[in-house]
Amino acid sequence: MPSVYDVPPELLIEKLSKYLMENVEEVSPPPWAEYVKTGAPRQRPPDRDDWWYVRSASVLRKLYVRGPVGVSRLRLEYGGRKTGKRRPEHFKKGSGNILRKIFQQLEKAGLVRKESSKGRALSGKGRSLLDRLAAEIKEEMKSPER
Repeated sequence: MPSVYDVPPELLIEKLSKYLMENVEEVSPPPWAEYVKTGAPRQRPPDRDDWWYVRSASVLRKLYVRGPVGVSRLRLEYGGRKTGKRRPEHFKKGSGNILRKIFQQLEKAGLVRKESSKGRALSGKGRSLLDRLAAEIKEEMKSPER
């Protein structure tokens, strides 16, 4: 059976974000999500309307690949280079509030569970969802297009 490692990440994240948007009502952007930046290095809010679902899907994939992960570790993953006016660029972390809210929503949906002191990990339901979507993507990639 194919796993997340066997399919391209961008295809999996796109398919998973659509699944979360259509089938999981616990995952939804809060009212402030259309105005907020995703971190200190960003200058503007995201352009995509469905960015909350894409970020949630990306967090689920990172939990699958990296194991139990906390908010501080993921802030490093979603950070970037902050440009200064006259100063050199430096690395800044991404938004922790966005990640915490996504974790809370995914926990409520049953896709993520808390580990004791290691952060959060995928639950069995979340792992099977990602494996099932990866298998569907693998089948789509195998079938010849007409």
